[in-house]
Amino acid sequence: MRTLAALALALLTAIGASAQPAKPIVYVLSTGGTIAGSGSSSTDLSNYKPGAILGEQLVKAVPQISQIADVRVEQIVNVNSSDITIENWLTLAKRINAIIKDTPAVSGFVITSGTNTLEETAYFLNLTVRSDKPVVLVGAMRPATAISADGPLNLLNAVRTAIAPDSRGKGTLIVLNDEINAARDTTKTNTLRVETFRAPELGILGYIDEDRVSYYRSTTKRHTAASEFDVTSLTTLPKVSILYSYIDPDASLIQAALKSGAKGIVFAGTGNGALSVSEETVLKEIAAMPAASKPALVRSSRVGNGRVIATAEYDALGVIPGDTLNPQKARILLMLALTKTSDPKELRRIFSEY
Repeated sequence: MRTLAALALALLTAIGASAQPAKPIVYVLSTGGTIAGSGSSSTDLSNYKPGAILGEQLVKAVPQISQIADVRVEQIVNVNSSDITIENWLTLAKRINAIIKDTPAVSGFVITSGTNTLEETAYFLNLTVRSDKPVVLVGAMRPATAISADGPLNLLNAVRTAIAPDSRGKGTLIVLNDEINAARDTTKTNTLRVETFRAPELGILGYIDEDRVSYYRSTTKRHTAASEFDVTSLTTLPKVSILYSYIDPDASLIQAALKSGAKGIVFAGTGNGALSVSEETVLKEIAAMPAASKPALVRSSRVGNGRVIATAEYDALGVIPGDTLNPQKARILLMLALTKTSDPKELRRIFSEY
């Protein structure tokens, strides 16, 4: 009787186990940065080595993650985010798109990154991942070895966000400090504070709290599944330079950028993307060039908030307004746009839609 009872108990246990729903699949693609940083002591918050810890170690250090998701970790690169390259970006985008094709059951992705260029990686993926499945960028402002390291909770919250049903279709997301931000609108605003990522005027998308992932808005701009950009066959992107405007600027840098092979230039102009007379003089020379050799020109702003809108003066010079995109994101959009077209009208359309 005891043997039969034991067999029955084992059978019931097996049935119960098989009835448990499968955990959602999340891929963690690691690239390094402060979240994977290691210092010489627990109070070393600045003189540490970024990208010293592998992604597998980061995930294992937060056992709560395995309770909510089937996490599969891949190490893409392990560097300071200032050393991320376009080649790394293309690798990430292609890998994510391949996983979505080969593993349809995947729920979402988490990309661990350094914070210095996290917003740029996020925006690139926002334009090149061809799916509405969540892609979440996460980082930390304190290394993994620090007192009150913010990485572990940020990582857990990123996984929670990646598996949340409401995260689908929101575009690439940035998760730090219990907040969810949109890749397009968000920038790093503070050198050291944990609350550094902000969408200054447009605001956060939502929060990650103990009870749930909550959303309050979403972007209206094209992204991910609605994007027209396909990087499948690309091994590089057209060269685009950023030139910063200031009092009495060195306008010769415009020609220097062209001589270096730039196919486009983004101006971090003053105010509403304004340029000086000396810069405009060079732009008039560019406007007189043959159409086939003209670079694409975009006006952004160094201000940090607000739209850069079209004006008759700059339209006549063929300079495209960058809307609310900051210079570094306008550069990303222009690089991708130039893989499709050099037609000024089409480039203007792309900047209005994305």
